[in-house]
Parts: sequence; structure tokens; C-alpha cells
Amino acid sequence: MSNQSNTSGDRWGNISHPKRADPLIVSILAPLLRYALLILLAIIFLFPFYLIIRGALSTQAEMSSFDWVWWPAEPQWSNWNTLFNDGKANMQRGLLVSGALAIINLVFQTLFASMAGYALARIPVRGSGFIFSLILLTLMVPAAVTFVPTYVVLAKLGGIDTLWGIVVPGLFSAFATFLFRQFYLDFPKELEEAGRLDGLSYLGVYFRLLIPNSLGIMSALGVIGFIGSWNAFLWPSIVSQSSDTRTVQVVLSTFLTAQTINLPALFMGAAVGAAPLVIVFLVMQRWIVEGVRMSGIKG
Repeated sequence: MSNQSNTSGDRWGNISHPKRADPLIVSILAPLLRYALLILLAIIFLFPFYLIIRGALSTQAEMSSFDWVWWPAEPQWSNWNTLFNDGKANMQRGLLVSGALAIINLVFQTLFASMAGYALARIPVRGSGFIFSLILLTLMVPAAVTFVPTYVVLAKLGGIDTLWGIVVPGLFSAFATFLFRQFYLDFPKELEEAGRLDGLSYLGVYFRLLIPNSLGIMSALGVIGFIGSWNAFLWPSIVSQSSDTRTVQVVLSTFLTAQTINLPALFMGAAVGAAPLVIVFLVMQRWIVEGVRMSGIKG
């Protein structure tokens, strides 16, 4: 037996186990690598904001020069006055139009989507599954395909070059309806049954029980709708025909013409246009994370 064991040991060799890493070294290196990765990602994501601010404070010559300058020698704070005093680009009006469009969509798009999601998830109606399938099918249709028929309908109703003509087509969101339906499917039925025993109708249950308990997902989807409405460009550029109905994004496009490109004004306008989105995100980031966590696309 001893000869066999020696022979097998000579044949296969001695098996050596790998040494375990020192726990102290692991506890030190792991946080360092984690923070190094976070710092690298933060630099990558913040670099576009640096470019916008740098361009907003530069001159036309510095922007078009082949020599890279990390920061302008003399920051041109006068670009702010140039932006808001431009006769061809009414930036003040563009901010008001974009703000009205974003706030209206934030409120009504979230409200309509949540009501539709609750009805599809909780109210027993024949054909609700078929209706939900049709809503999902609309997500597969590119938005550009619907521009022509929507424009024709608005033209018949007199909605061209009006604020409501820009707002109304975006008041319903199939994506938000889908998320609300998934959320309400997991909502505790006991709360609804208790409300029904107290004499509440479906509408009463929705306003008194569901809305107070779904502020997280409503805030998250509301902010998403706000950002999408604020950044809207193609549809407002089609409908608006005067400076009174131009959004911020459409106003910024006026600095890009076939003859000239006013780069400092364009970057200053981009900085002004992005500031409300940054503020909204910083204020609502906790609700956004909570809403994404609570939405739970579980099926």
C-alpha cells in the first residue's frame, strides 16, 4: 500500500493549495479600487458639463481655434447678456414655453398614466387585456411615423403654432402606463378591500389610498416626463411657427444657420437650458431612486 501511495504521489506530484490573500490588504485595496472607479466615472460624466461651461465663457475665436485651451484667458461673462438680448432668439420666451410644457406634462401625463394603470390592474373590465396589448404595441411604433397624421389632425383643429398643440399629443405615455400597471398589480389588496368596506368607490380608493402610497413612482416618472418634455425638439419645431411658441431647444437651433454659427451664444444657451434639469435631478434624485426600486417590473 505504501508503495502504491508513493507511486501515485510521484506520478501526480504534490498538490499545493493557493495562498489566500491577506484580509488586511483586501480591506484596503477594495475601497481604493471602488473609489478610483467612481472618480473615473464621475470625470467621464462631468466632462460634457465642463465643455458647455468652457464654451459659454469663450470667444468665437477661441472656440474655432485649433489650439486647445482648458479655460479661456478672459471669461466672457458678457455672453449672458448677448444671449438674452438677441433679437432673433427670444430666450426668455423659450424658457417660459419649455417650463409650461414640462410642468403640464409632468402633472397630467403622470395623472393619466396612473389612472389608466390602476384601471388596467384592478378594475375588472372585459377586454382590458386586449386594450393593454394595444398600449404596448404603441411602444413599438416610432414616434416619427405618427408626426404626419398628428399634424394633419392638429391643423384641422387649429392647433398649429399654439401651446396646446405642442402639449396635447404628449399627455399620454404608454411606457408610464405600463410601469403604473406593474406597480398596482403588486399593491396590497387588503388596503383596497378596507377602503371598499368603508364605502369608497374605485375613484375614492384611487385618490385616498393609492396616490398617497405611490408618490415614489409618481415622482420618478414625473421627473422622466419633465426631462423629456423640456428636451423636446422635433415636434415643437414642426408645430411652432413663431417665436411665441418656440421651446428652448428650438430657440437654440436659431444660432445654427447656413451662413454663421454663434458658438458662444449656443453654448451659453445650452448651459442655461440644462440648468433646470440639473436642479430638478439634484432635488428629486432620492425620489427617482425610490421610484425605480418600487416600480418593480415583475410582470
